[in-house]
Amino acid sequence: MSSSGPGNLLISLSLLINLCSSIIIVFLNKWLYTQYGFPNITLTCVHFLVTSLGLVLCLQCGLFMKKSVPLMSVVPLSFTFCGFVLFTNLSLQNNSVGTYQLAKAMTTPCILIIHTFFYGRSYSTRIKLTLIPITLGVILNSIYDVRFNIQGTIYALIGVLVTSLYQVWVGVKQAELSLNSMQLLYFQAPMSVIMLSSLLPFTEPVRVTVQQEWSTTALLLVLASGCVAFSVNLSIYWIIGNTSPVTYNMVGHMKFCLTLLGGYFLFHDPLAANQLMGIGMTFSGILLYTHFKIKEQEKQRMREKVC
Repeated sequence: MSSSGPGNLLISLSLLINLCSSIIIVFLNKWLYTQYGFPNITLTCVHFLVTSLGLVLCLQCGLFMKKSVPLMSVVPLSFTFCGFVLFTNLSLQNNSVGTYQLAKAMTTPCILIIHTFFYGRSYSTRIKLTLIPITLGVILNSIYDVRFNIQGTIYALIGVLVTSLYQVWVGVKQAELSLNSMQLLYFQAPMSVIMLSSLLPFTEPVRVTVQQEWSTTALLLVLASGCVAFSVNLSIYWIIGNTSPVTYNMVGHMKFCLTLLGGYFLFHDPLAANQLMGIGMTFSGILLYTHFKIKEQEKQRMREKVC
């Protein structure tokens, strides 16, 4: 009989923590970008630096055991993370917001393809069909802002590929190296800081960032963003390691919808009728996915009990 995984209550709590943390960090980062002009990749470096320090503190408190693993085995994960950060930023810079969001929605089917053809993992037809209302919902949200160009499309396609690989490998590496979420992130976070830092001179005005006199409020917001990022990163690893990258993507789609609604209520961003329809369709797809996934898990538990 197989050992049982985490209970539905623990999974639901982790999904809720990730959802809330992700929405909070979106608005914190938006405030830093729009009000203070804080550079994006520098902020990501701060996020993973704070995550690294947080995990060192967790290790000292005995929340997880440090395991010895070949560092080269974590390099592909860190490399794809840096690619994810770099190419999603390049995609956003060279595409309209609508095109950028549409490309991001392709991450879920890309993960399904990678899992099916390279890792022998199958998904039921009804799970695959839930992607239809979700994708249509994203299209409805961005249909009036979709514009394509060769350079932007290339960046978007590479971004989808490396993002999908990163999320798949977060789960694969935990199983392959027998590491839990904290143990894997303990190795990946500082390695990603080093890799991203090497990109800074080519992507952002490092001297300007260092020499600028940032206000106390801006620095406190950066620190707050880093602390929330610790929660986001850890919950991402836990969710993918204990469920799947597809389940994590469902949280991402829900976050997208709630961020649109939050932008409307908090920042008075315009929200058209087609966007409201899109949000409704995306939510319906997420609910269907959740319903089918719970049913499949119940059947799996019944089979394990029989065995």
